[in-house]
Amino acid sequence: MSGGEPGLADVVALQNRRAAEIDADDPQGFFVDTLAEYQWARDAAGLMPGTIDQLIKPVIEVCEYFQLVPWQLQPRHVDHYFSGPGKRARSTIRTKMNQIDGYFAFLEQRYAGEIGRRFGVLVESPVDLFNRPRHRGDFGLRLPPSRAAMKEFFRRWRTDLPSARKEAVACRNYVMAKNAYLSGVRAAELCTTKITDVHWEAGQWGRFLVDGKGARGSGPRQREAYLFEEGRELLWWFVEEVRGMFRDDPEHPAAPLWPSERVPHQVALLNMPVAPAVVPSTFRRALKAAGANYLSGPVTNLFPHLLRHACAAHNYESGMSLWEVQKLLGHIWATTTVRYVASVHADPEHAMRQSSERAAQRLLLDQGNLR
Repeated sequence: MSGGEPGLADVVALQNRRAAEIDADDPQGFFVDTLAEYQWARDAAGLMPGTIDQLIKPVIEVCEYFQLVPWQLQPRHVDHYFSGPGKRARSTIRTKMNQIDGYFAFLEQRYAGEIGRRFGVLVESPVDLFNRPRHRGDFGLRLPPSRAAMKEFFRRWRTDLPSARKEAVACRNYVMAKNAYLSGVRAAELCTTKITDVHWEAGQWGRFLVDGKGARGSGPRQREAYLFEEGRELLWWFVEEVRGMFRDDPEHPAAPLWPSERVPHQVALLNMPVAPAVVPSTFRRALKAAGANYLSGPVTNLFPHLLRHACAAHNYESGMSLWEVQKLLGHIWATTTVRYVASVHADPEHAMRQSSERAAQRLLLDQGNLR
């Protein structure tokens, strides 16, 4: 073929030559090939180049430390590395473990048979049941509770608020959870919200500013989150009736919307004008406990990001367009939003019936105009 691009025959010849070169004596070369294939697969899935580069770094990091190829790694290798030389912040370790597990999911799916034939090894992820991080990301669907289950969950939780041992804290957790469900904001975005970030006059029911997740490594980007009618009413009740129970200065410009329960004595002791904001881990624990107590149905393990998925799925089911759900969640890419509504049950027959009815109405309208 003319030009710089190889033809199909050239590609096949290249693949055959590389297959002949890679044998049981060259596991390292085969490892490099699988890394390249994994990157190509994730590129085809729409991931950004910077994200793709990060996916394979933890795999290389652990393999280089032990001088092993991935299919030789055991759970004890991962335990030893991340408990010793690779020990980092918990969030960093969780990310790296998930990236290693993701690579092994690819390896098991596409190369388990070939690795077994070439090297006589069964491919298994070294991230097992015991060292797998909590809140693990995966390639599956997150199935949120149904709309009816969420309605009953919040009803039962609110009924129990007056009997809570720490009523102010219980009310804070409840309002946080309900607003996270209504607005679709992330836990980290919600926790850093200040009282001055709430703009009651914006839009139809008010909005609040959050430091949204950045794209392409650009860092946080401030965006508007939506209260809607129910959220506005609930948040107004919290600010008017509950926020003052934390005994810091809610009028201060830096006052958090969701203060920590340590407020009563720490603020006075340290002469702090405002309380520290509640942290995502505290919110996560409160939500998990509430889910266990008040959520019925097949889904009982509730965590903040599942509220975000529920927000997307339930609004999409109610007729909100994909673009509107994308704007609600603050996504840059519509392909990201699609994953959030993937659990919605489509009804092609209903859609076809509606389409036929609309076509019939247009036909009748056109006939009337011709008369």
